[in-house]
Amino acid sequence: MTHGDHGEPEYNDATIRFLEALWGEGYLSPGGPDEVDRVLAGLSLKDKSVLDIGCGSGGIALHLVERHDAGHVTGFDIEESVILRARERAAGRGLSDRAAFVQTPPGRLPFADASFDVVFSKDALLHVPDKDALFADIFRVLRPGGVFAASDWLISHDGEPSAEMKAYVAAEGLSFSMASPARYRLAMEWAGLAGVTIVDRNPWYREVAREELARLNGPLRARAAAAVGETYVAKNVRTWEAMQKVLDSGEHRPTHLRGRKPD
Repeated sequence: MTHGDHGEPEYNDATIRFLEALWGEGYLSPGGPDEVDRVLAGLSLKDKSVLDIGCGSGGIALHLVERHDAGHVTGFDIEESVILRARERAAGRGLSDRAAFVQTPPGRLPFADASFDVVFSKDALLHVPDKDALFADIFRVLRPGGVFAASDWLISHDGEPSAEMKAYVAAEGLSFSMASPARYRLAMEWAGLAGVTIVDRNPWYREVAREELARLNGPLRARAAAAVGETYVAKNVRTWEAMQKVLDSGEHRPTHLRGRKPD
């Protein structure tokens, strides 16, 4: 989940340290490697060229090489802080030849047409306002026969968000541009992706988030506070409490997305 615009990075060192304490080293979105594996279920990455959009601090890109035997993974993010962390992590694991990390400002993907066999993303696309342009670009960089597989944070509808959802987004303090499953399907199909599938993960994350909140209020509290300070932890506890409300109502819709570029 990284993005933002210009100005201050949304994912500074404190944010990275806090989220990795909660979700695992190298992970800035929930579910860790197991949820990544579920996003990719039934899909072989062996020897494939993969783009990871919104790669954060690199944990997923390295997992795609180590666990899924991807030939090469290019991690892309707009924030320098996480890209530097990802490059260090790849070098530390001797994987710099198979995992590269690219940072550029928001905008068109800085890659040539038909560059990748697979485009992957984990909870990062919600930061991009123009879904049509986003999926047109994803389609462009995919090779014919290539697959788009992602998880993202959606909202259940495209009308005015509820007061609870507005409170949650304000608590997060991130640049969220959430859209509905119907809106995502429209953008994916308009771009040319075929066989589009959309899987609701709200029931899963509703329970996981409840466990995360319990950990933040319990065994993880001291460790997180040591990493980032008690004030920062308390702020995030309030954010999780606000998020739980919109997960329980069903308005917050973590979702798996899949589509294929025709041959």
